[in-house]
This record gives sequence, C-alpha cells and structure tokens, in this order.
Amino acid sequence: MNPSLRLGSLAVLLAASVLGVQAQTAAPAPAPSPAVRAEKNMSLELANEIAGAAVAACAANGYAVAATVVDRAGTVRAVQRANNAGSHTLGASERKAWTSASAKAPTLAMMENAQKNPAAANLVNIPGFLLLGGGVPVKAGNEVIGAVGVGGAPGGQLDEQCANAALDKVKGQLG
Repeated sequence: MNPSLRLGSLAVLLAASVLGVQAQTAAPAPAPSPAVRAEKNMSLELANEIAGAAVAACAANGYAVAATVVDRAGTVRAVQRANNAGSHTLGASERKAWTSASAKAPTLAMMENAQKNPAAANLVNIPGFLLLGGGVPVKAGNEVIGAVGVGGAPGGQLDEQCANAALDKVKGQLG
C-alpha cells in the first residue's frame, strides 16, 4: 500500500475516533416534551366496584345513598343508587365526585377551607362545584385517576366515611 494512502487512512480513522469520543462526552440534548401523553385511568369494573362498595358501606350504617364514580376528566364511569335513596342523591353524588376529581382534593376539606378562608369562599361560585363532604379522589399511587362522590347520608362527613371505606376495599387494585 502506498505510504501516502496509509497515512491518509490513519488520519481519517483518527478524526473519526476523536469525533466519536466528543459525541459520547457531550451533554445529551434534553428530551422533547411528548406530544402524546400516557395517563392512568380506571376501568369500568373498578368504577363499579367502588360505587357498589360505597353504597354497601353506607347501607351497613342504615343510610340509603347514591354513589357516583368519575374518571380523571370528571366523566361519569359508574353510578349506583340504593333502594329508597332520594332522587336528589344522584345529582349530589355526581357533583361531589366531579368537584373532587377536578380539584384533586376531598370535598369536605375544600368546604372547611372555604368556610375559614375568605379567599377560598368563591369556590362555591364555580359552575358544577359542590362543596359538601362526600367527594374523595381515587389515586393510583400519587396520581389522581378519578373520584367517588357519595350523597344521601345525614351529613357530608358520613358520606365521606362511606367513600373512604369503598376506597379501602379496593386499595390493592390501585397500586
């Protein structure tokens, strides 16, 4: 092989090697924000199980209630209404669930905050919000994937107890 050709080949290999090392040691470019996101959500089966467990928990205490479960966007996934539950319980349970999913907080805590904090008092003016106890977020780990709302027990704190009892029953499925 011609010595000039051999020297040129070595120069090309050396340049390629240096560029490769530089590429490996350069800071990686930040990953672009994905245009399509993957989010956790709940199945219809889980939503029905939560609604049924909430109604059963209240029935065990003598309360005829309705329970509504919504997904992370506040869209209804499941509704159950106990025998003898008033028709108003359907709307109340849905609004509590929607409020809780939207705010990612229990409605009883939101109500108490609105009563104590004048700046939060205007929450009652948000269309669709219902600041009564009984709406509780459904979480998979730390991520809110929906909410359950219960209406019809003689007090929002009792509605919330039934919602929490239902979530305790399915906690193994929530990860």
